[in-house]
Amino acid sequence: MASNTPHTAAHRPLPKAELHLHIEGTLEPGLAFALAARNGVTLPYATEDELRRAYSFADLQSFLNLYYALMEVLRTEDDFADLAHAYLARAKEQGVRHAEIFFDPQAHTSRGVPVGTVVRGLTRALDAAPETYGITTRLIMCFLRDESADSALETFEAARPYLDRITAVGLDSAEVGHPPSKFQEVFALAREAGLKCVAHAGEEGPASYVWEALDLLKVDRVDHGVRCMEDERLVARLVADRTPLTVCPLSNVRLRVVDDLADHPLPAMLDAGLLVTLNSDDPAYFGGYADDNFTAVRDALALDEETLRTLARNSFEASFLDDETRAAYLKELDAH
Repeated sequence: MASNTPHTAAHRPLPKAELHLHIEGTLEPGLAFALAARNGVTLPYATEDELRRAYSFADLQSFLNLYYALMEVLRTEDDFADLAHAYLARAKEQGVRHAEIFFDPQAHTSRGVPVGTVVRGLTRALDAAPETYGITTRLIMCFLRDESADSALETFEAARPYLDRITAVGLDSAEVGHPPSKFQEVFALAREAGLKCVAHAGEEGPASYVWEALDLLKVDRVDHGVRCMEDERLVARLVADRTPLTVCPLSNVRLRVVDDLADHPLPAMLDAGLLVTLNSDDPAYFGGYADDNFTAVRDALALDEETLRTLARNSFEASFLDDETRAAYLKELDAH
């Protein structure tokens, strides 16, 4: 479903950072079938086209059902390295210069794949990314909010040997009924270990979940966050604190958070002074990678070049980069 339109000289993507990207959500049908063959896994689809036709979702849960089913093909370090390389190659074509990449260890440990296998495989690709793709990276370990708080704590302890490769922890999966407050303890441990904190909040869940993410998890960024617009006091706080929001427009449409991209609250969020960034979320499933999201909102919302540059600038400002690298990327953007 992702756009594979070549980026020609007529369209040179703006340099940008991608801050909301689930590496498991970059598993394109072709790679899924290749890994299935390599690992002796039988997929419940006969062809790539049949699998692509399954990428029609009524809501977040219907997407998650397919998302977790396809993960069955990810077994070895090589599989995770190949997955990350495939994403990075696409990201380069989309103007991504820095990527902060989510992964879901519980989705793998529950299948008997150790955390170390996942981290070692991913970091093999990420370590090569600056030279191979011209992309710097960070790794963010997410907890599945529809699993127990104890499971999150066990996952964090299992990941302790690899925390030198992990920049932040996050919170994702089915939001409704699983408030951020459920995960206060594991986020406190992460902060004690020197990690940054982010969390999905205010996508399908209410604005109150954003408050909890800020006050109880003490997040540095809010992932999604579009429903903050339902609470004027919350918007005022996010603006005052310059708390970044990692918005995913094509995802919002595909998961029915908004009915049509033309109805997306992005312009109102920008007008309110929120620090908004654009990201692809799970691009293999949602119809586009990073720059495809820029192009889609430009066309659907009639955004001008200055606004697109603001969104690109915001992505670097909101990143977990060191000041020197951030300044170099902003200089590159200004010169573009």
